[in-house]
Amino acid sequence: MSDLPAFIAGLPKAELHVHHVGSASPRIVAELAARHPDSKVPTDPEALADYFTFTDFAHFITVYLSVVDLIRTPEDVRLLTYEVARDMARQQIRYAELTITPFSSTRRGIDERAFMEAIEDARKAAETEFGTVLRWCFDIPGEAGLEAAEETTRLATDDRLRPEGLVSFGLGGPEIGVPRPQFKPYFDRAIAAGLRSVPHAGETTGPQTVWDALVELRAERIGHGTTSAQDPALLRHLAEHRIPLEVCPTSNIATRAVLDLDEHPVKQMVAAGVPVTINSDDPPMFGTDLNNEYGVAARLLDLDERGLAELAKNAVTASFLDESGKAKLAAEIDTYTANWLAP
Repeated sequence: MSDLPAFIAGLPKAELHVHHVGSASPRIVAELAARHPDSKVPTDPEALADYFTFTDFAHFITVYLSVVDLIRTPEDVRLLTYEVARDMARQQIRYAELTITPFSSTRRGIDERAFMEAIEDARKAAETEFGTVLRWCFDIPGEAGLEAAEETTRLATDDRLRPEGLVSFGLGGPEIGVPRPQFKPYFDRAIAAGLRSVPHAGETTGPQTVWDALVELRAERIGHGTTSAQDPALLRHLAEHRIPLEVCPTSNIATRAVLDLDEHPVKQMVAAGVPVTINSDDPPMFGTDLNNEYGVAARLLDLDERGLAELAKNAVTASFLDESGKAKLAAEIDTYTANWLAP
């Protein structure tokens, strides 16, 4: 008899849409809150479950920023990054592109060079000690406006500061009232510097936001893209041009972007031939992890082990890992699956 949870638990994976601060486990959030007792964030890990219950997307952003405010020193940054990698390794995540918002830290007084050194030190230690390869996506916090866009672009493109692990450039935060086209000059600079374009779009606004991300920001992947299913022409475009969507089912429910998991549009996306990857977004805040998200996807898409393995390989294909790294991880997924299914 098939045991999908056990199969998923051991399945080698890549994750492409997961946030740095949003991945802090209750244990780490509580430890950081204890370091900074002026914060309103609970210091009891069990109390964080209630704290991380959101009424809507705006409330989620408020709570998220309160956790961001706990990251005040390079030591905090290093601790968070290293422990996130430890949690990923436990889930057999071999490769992850972690979305980092450096503006949120540098504006709070962390020296920009010390910030870069902290994430790089944690990245290298994690690869050596856990075998998990981390790469960075620096994203603009959209709610902070063009000042944040300018600062993020500078940090991402200055060769004296740019960390070795940086591969992509993103745009996060609220979408309502934060139109994508205004960020075009910043994405143009990042792309010219060799970074890949991966903005959030269509999470809480309609398909036009996704079109704007594709046309104005030259997106190579779309973060969420939840409302793409409302526009058949957009789905055809994504499928034809093989532009992946970074789908985060539990996140969409937690932030009320989707009201009923059984009605999640991932089914329409896959049916239209759009490349779909499954991700956890801000896992402890949403009471999930990548293993759980694969379980959700298995139910929504009626997948068996082979189907889940193909879903895992979608993320490898859509990643910015080098070609030899992609081939190695895809082969590991195939070998694991074949061994699992062997009589």
